[in-house]
Amino acid sequence: MNLNNLNIDFLGQRGITLAASFIFIAVSIGSLVINGLRFGIDFTGGTLIEVGYQQPVELSNIRDILRQANYGDAVVQHFGTSRDVLIRIPLKAGITSSGLSNQIMESLNAPGNIQGEKLRVEFVGPQVGDELAEDGGLAMLYAMFGILIYVAWRFEYKFALGSVAALIHDVLITIGYFSLFGLEFDLTVLAAILAVIGYSLNDTIVVYDRIRENFRRMRKGTVSEIMNTSLNQTLSRTMMTGVSTLMVLVALAVLGGETIHNFSLALIVGIIVGTYSSIYIASPIVLGLGLTQADLIAPEKEGDKIDQRP
Repeated sequence: MNLNNLNIDFLGQRGITLAASFIFIAVSIGSLVINGLRFGIDFTGGTLIEVGYQQPVELSNIRDILRQANYGDAVVQHFGTSRDVLIRIPLKAGITSSGLSNQIMESLNAPGNIQGEKLRVEFVGPQVGDELAEDGGLAMLYAMFGILIYVAWRFEYKFALGSVAALIHDVLITIGYFSLFGLEFDLTVLAAILAVIGYSLNDTIVVYDRIRENFRRMRKGTVSEIMNTSLNQTLSRTMMTGVSTLMVLVALAVLGGETIHNFSLALIVGIIVGTYSSIYIASPIVLGLGLTQADLIAPEKEGDKIDQRP
């Protein structure tokens, strides 16, 4: 199939797609209100212990040992290799970080277990976690505000509103996915969401650029027809970029281990939603705001007609 010759009526389906997006956003907000986010120790505070072994170890065995020692809430994952293990433990009242790490190592190195070596211990206090959560939220707000100014300056304020609405759509659904399925939300996931903002914006800017070019080149045709043509012309680029990026991310999610699993998963969800929003959200919103050809066709300079006289 030649994607360059397609003539899909994307904007003709905007009623259905906007309704579907509204449902997804409502579910995401509802889950955030009811379930909230399961923050990692980056935000809530806790102790991080890295343990090294002389041979590969099974994470299930370590989880069983910690569960028997009343540390069932610990998060255990490989760190780099199958011989290095990272253990994250939420805040415990009445015990210091060093005392907690000593208890963990005593349980892990009990007779009959594979002996490990404590490589490092890090403690994140609740105040630091609160500051990270606040700074992360502000980073997303600043990014949205900067994007609003940039797109309004480069294109037109209706495009700016459409792009920011699409980005809010992407962020809400991605965060809502983590809330709905109870996945841990840590700094790596926050970094992935900021990356999704950049990816989705780039996708939307490509579409907007083609719409602007076609408005100036195609003087005949309705606004909806010109925007549909632009979406079809950029579809091959959008699909190739999205599919190639997803192939890498799926490989990372499957083979990259627990350390970057949620990071990869957030990017996978964000890129799928971002690709969808650049087609079915950003452009329909601009159309709904009443975009006209006069908004994008460059006005003639007063001296142009004089210069063209013989």
